[in-house]
Amino acid sequence: MTHEKFEGERTLMRIHIGESDKWHGKPLHEAIVELFRKDKFSGATVLRGVGGFGSSSVYHTDKILRLSQDLPIVVEVVESTERIEKILPQLDEMVEGGLITLEKVRVILYRAAKK
Repeated sequence: MTHEKFEGERTLMRIHIGESDKWHGKPLHEAIVELFRKDKFSGATVLRGVGGFGSSSVYHTDKILRLSQDLPIVVEVVESTERIEKILPQLDEMVEGGLITLEKVRVILYRAAKK
């Protein structure tokens, strides 16, 4: 799959959710990544945190003594502002609890690895 030239000013979206969050019986982060792939976004990354807390102030950690099943997950995408704005209503429907942030970034390199 080839992508249009992808350099210059873009928008970074970070979606902060919990590992146990679901969408139609599937892990929410997987459903979000599938949504981005279906809409032909240029890429997405899922990051799993080792600890954190949200609006409930309940601390979730990967420490042995407290085996949390709800570690923090962050899904990141860099895309044009227009494409991100277009997908926000779908994300609003999918994310019941969490945080979505947007910030301007400057892309200086985007290419597939040489094989």
